[in-house]
Amino acid sequence: MGKHVSVLLNEAIESLNIKPDGTYLDLTLGRGGHSSEILKRLSTGKLIAFDKDEEAVKESYERLSAISDRFEIIREDFRNFKSVLLKKNISHVDGILVDLGVSSPQFDEDVRGFSYRSDARLDMRMDTRQALTAYDVVNTYSLKDLTEVFREYGEDKYSYQIAKRIVEIRDQNPIETTTQLVDVIKAVKPQKELMKKGHPAKQIFQALRIEVNDELGALKEMLSDALDALNASGRMVVISFHSLEDRLVKNAFASVSKVEGSRHNVFALPNADDEPKYRLIGKVVAPSEQEMNDNPRSKSAKMRVIERVRL
Repeated sequence: MGKHVSVLLNEAIESLNIKPDGTYLDLTLGRGGHSSEILKRLSTGKLIAFDKDEEAVKESYERLSAISDRFEIIREDFRNFKSVLLKKNISHVDGILVDLGVSSPQFDEDVRGFSYRSDARLDMRMDTRQALTAYDVVNTYSLKDLTEVFREYGEDKYSYQIAKRIVEIRDQNPIETTTQLVDVIKAVKPQKELMKKGHPAKQIFQALRIEVNDELGALKEMLSDALDALNASGRMVVISFHSLEDRLVKNAFASVSKVEGSRHNVFALPNADDEPKYRLIGKVVAPSEQEMNDNPRSKSAKMRVIERVRL
């Protein structure tokens, strides 16, 4: 099984500006790469980590326990982190880390059906407790809905043709496995597309994964709650891996760090209330050449950082 390598690890940890006595959230625990580094820097502080993947929770618990006991892991979708914290009487934290990459073990675990490189039942659930699977999407969504999912989340120019072919085939027999789906996609795409670099099924598989796990809906909800949850001088670091996610992050950060004109009389002096409560830290960070060579999965990564100036 491939070992998961945390992307932009040092840059993310540095950007969090960790205080040894602070409270920190890792909303995407994964295999614990970022969490381990946060934990090493805490003395009396606390780390609270979230992940909805049972395997991630088990593996990371062992890894973090070897460092210290100043942590808690919660198996929950990050869109619900606010209500979980409120039950613990925590309203604000000193830093939040979000790494939106799918952890490598999920791709490498053949039975999960995330990968177009191995044969498995179409599943793609990050949380195996949920009902909806990729099999359901492929075999029950209408032609219109399938096309929309592929177009919106996969940005594949053959979205309609692929959806149409899926509907024709499933009328005879359901499409059950990743390999069957890859064959459908390859059969639809013209030869010149198949010759291009990268796997021809990549965008459709991305689209299905986003739909099954409602990744963009969860991200929108989480972003607004996370910005609210920051203490003054607290920072939030988000690493995204495709343009759809990055756009949501960029827009959420811009909406709280820019002031759209003064609400007051134009002749009045600017009021402190008009100053934004957040500021962007640095520019968008991308992986170094070295990191991209060492870990090809990091190629599309972008990191954005924001700091809350005042409550």
